[in-house]
Amino acid sequence: MPSPAPAPVETADPLRIWFRFIRLNRRATNAVAAELKELGLSIPQFDLLSTLTECEGMSQQELAGRLYVTKGNVSGLLDRMVEAELVERRSIPGDRRSNALYLTSKGRDLANRGIAAQRAYVMRTLGTLPAQDLADLERIVLAWRDRARAEEDAPSPKQR
Repeated sequence: MPSPAPAPVETADPLRIWFRFIRLNRRATNAVAAELKELGLSIPQFDLLSTLTECEGMSQQELAGRLYVTKGNVSGLLDRMVEAELVERRSIPGDRRSNALYLTSKGRDLANRGIAAQRAYVMRTLGTLPAQDLADLERIVLAWRDRARAEEDAPSPKQR
């Protein structure tokens, strides 16, 4: 008796994958937001603090660029973070219009606690996948990121 023909491989639907990815992002963001809330942090506050742990001394303009927001959007948040004594502005010699941003010890401690909460969530979820799945996922995400960057750099559809 001949063996049955292999089942046809279903073609994955990029739009369906996109929706799953977006829903997963929302679920993960909500879970991390709940943990950060227990520390007294919102997601935007945590983004600002954690970004400064990576690169202190940047200007407000540089910070806005790293957070993918406008300088105006980060301005009010930064004012509140300075008032809460989590971040400090220091003048930049030779530049009267800009300030360098630094974490205070209180801000660094809060950022580190937020990073630890985020790391714990990631390890409880993504970190439980098999090593090969993680390697495959990283390869796929990086390829997707490269295509998204190329799309950003390409002329708009009207210019093509």
